[in-house]
Amino acid sequence: MNLSTIINFRGALQDRIAAFGMSISMWFASAVAAEPLTVVSDFEGASVKGVEIDNAARRISFMPGGDPERGWPCWWYFRVNGITPGETITLRLRSSTATTAKTGGMLAKPLAPVWAMPEQATYSVDGKNWLHTEKGTKQGEEMEYSIKLDAASVSVAWGPPYTPGMAAKFVYGLVGKTRCAKAVELCRSREGRAVPMLHVQEGELPKEQRFGIWVQARQHAWESGSSWVAQGFAEWLTGDGADAAWLRQHAEIHIVPIMDIDNAATGNGGKDAQPQDHNRDWSEKPHWNEVVAAQRSVTELIKEGRMDVFLDLHNPAPGDPTFFYILDNGLLKEPMITLRDRFIQLAYGRISKIEPLIPMSNKPKTTGPAYHPLWRQISANWVSMNGNPHTVSLCLETIWNYKNSTADGYRAVGANLAAAVHEYLAERPARMGTH
Repeated sequence: MNLSTIINFRGALQDRIAAFGMSISMWFASAVAAEPLTVVSDFEGASVKGVEIDNAARRISFMPGGDPERGWPCWWYFRVNGITPGETITLRLRSSTATTAKTGGMLAKPLAPVWAMPEQATYSVDGKNWLHTEKGTKQGEEMEYSIKLDAASVSVAWGPPYTPGMAAKFVYGLVGKTRCAKAVELCRSREGRAVPMLHVQEGELPKEQRFGIWVQARQHAWESGSSWVAQGFAEWLTGDGADAAWLRQHAEIHIVPIMDIDNAATGNGGKDAQPQDHNRDWSEKPHWNEVVAAQRSVTELIKEGRMDVFLDLHNPAPGDPTFFYILDNGLLKEPMITLRDRFIQLAYGRISKIEPLIPMSNKPKTTGPAYHPLWRQISANWVSMNGNPHTVSLCLETIWNYKNSTADGYRAVGANLAAAVHEYLAERPARMGTH
């Protein structure tokens, strides 16, 4: 090795050492300068507990919040502040340890972790546009999500949040854009909150000649995706399309984006809430004000002979696709069964073709005596058993643990569900005002 080579080698080595030292200095300065991460959960719909923050690792460990007496503790939603734009933070989700004292109940032991652990978490930097993280990494009963973004603050959640405030803003905002829609207060909840409802119809057709349609979401508060489905239904219904106009002119439509308004507001799960959840409360003496009011309105449609389509919107178990729940055929009579099956065929034909894909099964699941002790008090079952002979009453479960289970994906399901309602009712004989 000649002298020139040695000198060049020595210079290159010195440059690399200097660069390495500078990198270390910059990393150290950045680490020292980074603000501490903080978690905020003092806003509507927020839910988190057991927060542990490792600022050196830029990692937040947490569990879903919520009172187990007010439903399954699987919903989580909070805001992280103190982020250095451009850095990656890690969210470590631990399974809930909450239980209730109810012997034999679902929460006699802690809820299975899968209910709270989507493959991809949901996040937003502006509270309006909700995106998915990359797939999380499961480690036993924990899940880690990584988020890198150019913002100092981010909201993170189990799925795209849909709060009572968002429901009211949507309903009243839509009313301001179209004369065919009217904002109605379904009722006041047990905790005094207004429950917004959208009432839609157009034209001079008398009430007795209109089809009756009832759409409701979020009888289980944690199932936020169902509210987005309801919003997509309403957006299609009030749009400029000829089919939507026909439906407005021939039907009277009621849409309730959130039934379990109190638990949606307070970040509780709602499912299996005490004394029973909203979708086990459709009885002779309901406990929840929202069920009392909805049941009263549906009963009026039944008395008028025009309870044509009842849709109760939910999200299913974590491994399920989109599907309908139906009441066992042995508990129904014709023409209800044939009409129900025709509606399912039309809805499946549309929802299953959504792009990007929203997986859907064309095989409904059945409820009845073997499904739940309070099966008669499930809303869609109650409407089937108490409705008109031609009533179609269904529960739609929209997939949540999937890459396209986003606000836009849910809204697409709602739009196609509304289009299926139009297609189904357009096949039915015109209502003559008698029953």
